[in-house]
Amino acid sequence: MGLSLWHILLVLLVVLVVFGAGKLPQVMGDLGKGIKSFKSGLNDDKTADKSDTIKLPPSDDKTS
Repeated sequence: MGLSLWHILLVLLVVLVVFGAGKLPQVMGDLGKGIKSFKSGLNDDKTADKSDTIKLPPSDDKTS
C-alpha cells in the first residue's frame, strides 16, 4: 500500500493549483530551508546532550 505514480501526480497537481506556478519555487525553497534547520537543530541537541553530561563518582553509601 505504497504511493503509486498516480498518487504523486495528484499531490503535485493539487500543490500547483493551490500555490500557483510562480510561487512554487519560493515555497519549495522555504520548505528546504526549514528541513535543513530542523536537522541542524537535532544535531545540535545531540552534541549538547553529550557535553552536558556530568559523571559522578560511585557512591559509598552503605545504608543497607
